[in-house]
Amino acid sequence: MTDHESGSGRWPLNHVAIIMDGNNRWAKARGLAGIAGHERGVERVRDVLDACGRHGIPYLTLFAFSSENWARPAGEVRALLSLFASYLRKEVPELERRGVRLKVIGERARFSRRLSRLIEEAEEATARGETTLTLAVDYGGRWDIVQASRRLAERVRAGELDPAAISEALFEAHLATAGLPAPDLCIRTAGEQRLSNFLLWQLAYAELYFSPVFWPDFDGHAFDLAVAAYHRRQRRFGRKSEQLGGGAEGVAGG
Repeated sequence: MTDHESGSGRWPLNHVAIIMDGNNRWAKARGLAGIAGHERGVERVRDVLDACGRHGIPYLTLFAFSSENWARPAGEVRALLSLFASYLRKEVPELERRGVRLKVIGERARFSRRLSRLIEEAEEATARGETTLTLAVDYGGRWDIVQASRRLAERVRAGELDPAAISEALFEAHLATAGLPAPDLCIRTAGEQRLSNFLLWQLAYAELYFSPVFWPDFDGHAFDLAVAAYHRRQRRFGRKSEQLGGGAEGVAGG
């Protein structure tokens, strides 16, 4: 039984997705190279994982590198991918120790063979973790919807699937996030208020929280504020408030 169903007025919070924004602006304000902000941002991943543990949140998804980030200067792209590879080498033993399963979603086709191998080894080493950390790398929400549609179309063409049998649940099973629950809360840092092609299907009914804090400064306390704001809201999923028979005050989508 969920917290809301039990009459506590609090909706459960099982999955948080975060658009980690503001690394370059944080570095620029300090007269540093942009990569310094990304390096500092890696430390915040640990803080947020700790905060998820305190709040009993089993799923965390981070937007680490978008499909559009390939258009950035080549030197910056190389630095970002090098930082990602370094994260995998250094953090995987700690993730394994803490019981965190690492999942990487995205296209991967443009990754080097070495980076692809690091990803596969990291996922295998942490496969038995009870908490799931998903990193969206070379990911875009539109890409995800298109690739799921293509896979379903291929099954139809092969005679394996009747088009009439395609449902929302079946479509979700072909998304990169298959097996993960839909995010309950999406946080974007650094004050911007847009999704930037992140989890477009999956965030249909997520609560959105926009923090003015740059990602390199987004610590456990900033995460706690986002969680508190979530619990003050009322999630309706298309229904009227009076139909819910309870719930926290506030405005929710739907």
